[in-house]
Amino acid sequence: MSRSTPVVPPHRTAARPGLFSREGVFRLKPVDSSEEETTGGLRRTMGLWQLVALSLGGLVGAGVFSLAGVVAHEDAGPGVLISFLVAIVASAAAALCYAEFAGTIPKAGSAYTYSYAALGEIVGWAIGWDLLLEYTAIVAVVAIAVSGYLSYILQHVGIDLPNWMLGAPGTGSGHRVDLLAALLCVLLAFVLSRGTKESARFETVLVAVKLAIVALVIVAGAFHISAGNYSPFLPFGIGGAFTGAATTFFAVYGYDAMSAAAEESAEAKKVLPKAIVISLAIAAVIYLLVCLVLLGMQNYRDIDVKSPFSSALAAVGLGGLGMVVAIGAVIGITTSAFANMLAVTRVWFSMSRDGLLPRSFARNHPTRHVPTRVIWPVGIGSALIAGFLPIREAADLTNIGILMAFVVVAVAVVVMRRTRPDLPRAFRTPLVPFVPAVGVAFSIWLISNLDRVTWVRFAVWMVLGLIVYGLFGYRNSAEHRRDGHAQGPTP
Repeated sequence: MSRSTPVVPPHRTAARPGLFSREGVFRLKPVDSSEEETTGGLRRTMGLWQLVALSLGGLVGAGVFSLAGVVAHEDAGPGVLISFLVAIVASAAAALCYAEFAGTIPKAGSAYTYSYAALGEIVGWAIGWDLLLEYTAIVAVVAIAVSGYLSYILQHVGIDLPNWMLGAPGTGSGHRVDLLAALLCVLLAFVLSRGTKESARFETVLVAVKLAIVALVIVAGAFHISAGNYSPFLPFGIGGAFTGAATTFFAVYGYDAMSAAAEESAEAKKVLPKAIVISLAIAAVIYLLVCLVLLGMQNYRDIDVKSPFSSALAAVGLGGLGMVVAIGAVIGITTSAFANMLAVTRVWFSMSRDGLLPRSFARNHPTRHVPTRVIWPVGIGSALIAGFLPIREAADLTNIGILMAFVVVAVAVVVMRRTRPDLPRAFRTPLVPFVPAVGVAFSIWLISNLDRVTWVRFAVWMVLGLIVYGLFGYRNSAEHRRDGHAQGPTP
């Protein structure tokens, strides 16, 4: 009997992974790579209270000295108090999610890094691209607010600047560019380029001055509150207060800017969550007191949106104090612009280090150890926005990006709890998934209150981002190279 020859199955080429898979656009950034990435480049020089100061620099800025007055005058009246309450509740839910990630993945990049590690590269890219616009626009918004107070000061000392340099086109007679706001953006880029340690000291001093001035305003203004100014409390209806919440939302979001500097903080896993919670609690109290005093001193119809507090104090016979506030506002609001400019440069740096943007941007200055190659483009970009867009349009442009980042980070916390339950966490978001769900619900609801033009601008920016990712980021990604893909996966 003859032996049968075994049949050898034909050789099959291993199937290439799909584009929309964990080996494709949804590949994850390894959480465990954090230590190897943070051993060089950026220096860890900031402690807990420097981080709190950096966070408060972003949290307590234009929202106190400018945007509260704008929203009260145009959208909510005294109901701006509700606007801030809604924004703070939504922000607190998201802050707890940020705190968990900050204590788990203490790396530069904030929401970009968190979403990349939890949800995949394409999601991380979208949020990172989103943050580049968001932070840059916030810098511009704050610079515009500072410009308003500078104009107020100069007018009161007898210096009349030409109309062409006092505001963006369409904001006043003869306005062509807000030159003061644009110059401030460039100045901040210069300060940031000097080094992290020096910049942190600069920020801490300015934050201390700002908080002292805010306390002075609250105490002095409390003696001149007229209950009649609170009536009607909702002149634009509850819908106006909700619309105002969507606009003021970015004012209570500074802890995200701080978390972007995770690689420059000592004992990051331990102190970052604490800094987030402490700074948001302080900011919440400040905003609610400020709204009560501002709207109690002056009727919302009479508020000067260019310099709300100075005009309100002048209306109750405290004009001299109004000048002090204006000078302090110029100093204090600057801290918000600084915090957000630092954040956008660290997000850009992180994306470049990951290969999603050109790696040359991830090269730090050899002696100052800061990413100067991205600092100056951000400074120029924010200067252009500040110079040629009205404050309201610039603020709305930031808010949709902030809200999207909130949604993604909240979802990422829930996903990471399921996919990496064993991952060491220095801080755990309470009541998961309820707290993240609150953050997502509030964010989506606030997004729905933004106008159509804001959506169009955001959509155009995101389409442009997807084109950049498809043409460059996907194949140059560090994770793509680590996987050893000579060619990308097939759809």
